[in-house]
Amino acid sequence: MSEPPSTDSVITVHPLPVPTGSRVDFGAQLCNADLENISAADFDVICNALYTHQLIVFKDQASLSPKAQYHLTRLFDPESDVYGHGKAVGAKSVLHPDLKTIPHQPQVQVIGNGHVASFEGLENIQLKHPHHRSFHRDPVPEREDRTATRFYRWHIDAALYGLDPPKVTSLLAVRVPKTENQLLCYDDGSGDVLSVPRGSTVFASSYKMYDLLSEEDKKFVRGTKVSYAPHPYTWMANAKSRPDGLGMVSEGLELERSSLPEIDDSMIKIYPMCWKNPKTGKLALQVHPSAVQELHLEDGSVIDDLEKVREIVHRLQRPGIAPDLVYAVDWDEGDLALFNNHGVLHSVTGSFLPEEVRIFRQCNLAASEPPLEP
Repeated sequence: MSEPPSTDSVITVHPLPVPTGSRVDFGAQLCNADLENISAADFDVICNALYTHQLIVFKDQASLSPKAQYHLTRLFDPESDVYGHGKAVGAKSVLHPDLKTIPHQPQVQVIGNGHVASFEGLENIQLKHPHHRSFHRDPVPEREDRTATRFYRWHIDAALYGLDPPKVTSLLAVRVPKTENQLLCYDDGSGDVLSVPRGSTVFASSYKMYDLLSEEDKKFVRGTKVSYAPHPYTWMANAKSRPDGLGMVSEGLELERSSLPEIDDSMIKIYPMCWKNPKTGKLALQVHPSAVQELHLEDGSVIDDLEKVREIVHRLQRPGIAPDLVYAVDWDEGDLALFNNHGVLHSVTGSFLPEEVRIFRQCNLAASEPPLEP
């Protein structure tokens, strides 16, 4: 169980407000933090808050330097120092259009939307907010694009090949265009919808996903491991997502092994379906649903029928993204969010016009060790 934080810090922890009727039980705002000068006592409070609340937000951090953002992120795993997806993202990867690296702090990426003349040593860059139309098989009709949206892709920040998943991701909102809300439509036959601020980052608790399972399913996920595709973001480049963003449609469009970059089988990642919280010991059903390829069962058998694998994972995870379990961050400029990348799933939402400029800084570092097993 978590230890009580040090009393030598002035940082205070407050639950994030949630809408009436929400079942969201995670998230906190931390106040009075000087993130350019973090003491050991400060980090004790921050670390305990992160692993207790999974998502923590600091307001008014517009002046935070990329170096300090990197330093704060690295404190959670001092042995790590490489950006979570490595030094390069392949040109065919579905991640390729979304990332710009800060030259003087290469562990920190710039994401957003629109043309930016100059930012942190980057000149004349074009940022592109990920739009679900580029990834979903059946997108929202273009005529409804301003009012309706989807979960772009529920995911963990992780290379899932060669590198272990970062423990923590930090996101700093530098420039945020404030516009009307959008109606997020699951479009999966459930009738589920969710009102979200345009461009909100949404989170769902993987601990809640586990807790919602039947006892039979809990036993199954505790004993099952997931094998991820080699070079998963290139492997899935031609495939398309389900309308709820929780995994892929199986149409045989994944790239064949011979069409992928050179594969080292020792770098293929196989992880438990459940990851243990290092402070509380709670179990999270933590699976990247778009990158799964096989399930390795406790009895030694392997499910390698991709459509069946995806159906199993979707059935297990879908209850955890019910509208009243999703937290949508309404970003203000200067907001810094940190989240437990081993305990939540998250997704981009929304769309922006080309002239709507949005700038965020993101930092996560490939972990120095695999996730904690049950």
